[in-house]
Amino acid sequence: MFYRDERLALFIDGSNLYAAAKALGFDIDYKLLRQEFMRRGKLLRAFYYTALLENDEYSPIRPLVDWLHYNGFSMVTKPAKEYVDSQGRRKVKGNMDIELTVDAMELAPHVDHIVLFSGDGDFRPLVESLQRQGVRVSVVSTIRSQPPMIADELRRQADNFIELDELKEVIGRPPREPRPEPAGAEELTRD
Repeated sequence: MFYRDERLALFIDGSNLYAAAKALGFDIDYKLLRQEFMRRGKLLRAFYYTALLENDEYSPIRPLVDWLHYNGFSMVTKPAKEYVDSQGRRKVKGNMDIELTVDAMELAPHVDHIVLFSGDGDFRPLVESLQRQGVRVSVVSTIRSQPPMIADELRRQADNFIELDELKEVIGRPPREPRPEPAGAEELTRD
């Protein structure tokens, strides 16, 4: 539930939202996403968090990052770390949880409602803390994928759970073919 006069902020865990939308078979149209939440309240900020592979000559996520930066999103990025796992597979590690958490805690006194686009259960203590500060928290993810993309403890802690699949008609578009993966989206590991 949203109120037209409430101050609103969006916190988008880029790799998590990408994986959830991909599992549901669509891409996010970020212009439509921003417009939808501007309609739902007084949107103060829309943050997007992602790790980037800086050593690649071309990062497939760079055009999205640049577009978001020029179109009203506050971009928070850091270099992803590459390593080879015990089976010899190339893996990418880029955890943005701390950056998102710090920004949400700093903004909490200035907003009424935070919308978190992530299903990561590590955010449950953040949601609980924001609620203690009087901020309502909605979480956007999906339980309709196999397996569900949202941790049960996060869904239970949130004031409101928004099923990403139900936003498909409002903020979605068909996936582009062929689609390059964002840096490490499939093999992103978290600490």
